[in-house]
Amino acid sequence: QVQLVESGGGLVQAGDSLKLSCAGSGRTFSAYAMAWFRQAPGKERDFVAAITWSGGNTYYTDSVKGRFTISRDNAKNTVYLQMNSLKPEDTAVYYCAAQGVIGGDYRATSHYSVWGQGTQVTVSS
Repeated sequence: QVQLVESGGGLVQAGDSLKLSCAGSGRTFSAYAMAWFRQAPGKERDFVAAITWSGGNTYYTDSVKGRFTISRDNAKNTVYLQMNSLKPEDTAVYYCAAQGVIGGDYRATSHYSVWGQGTQVTVSS
């Protein structure tokens, strides 16, 4: 089992950039595919991006393609989300998640078993 801690959020203006970090602890971190989700107040937790450890493949929800980049450093047990050209609609709590099941939909929260505490990203207009 791993534990995840997100950091790097903040309050920025539209068009600005932020880089989120997700630091993992535990001895099996490298075995997990990782993802970022986000949740605005009163809304469901939605998929943002995912990355596979072994293949290095990345996946993004359509609304962030070309603006966000997910990356990893397995040696440091860390996954990142570089967010550029931020928009007010990106405002949410961003959560890091580690894969908990084999197969299924990587865009679904049920695909992941370990979650960080979240970091707030607020984008003003």
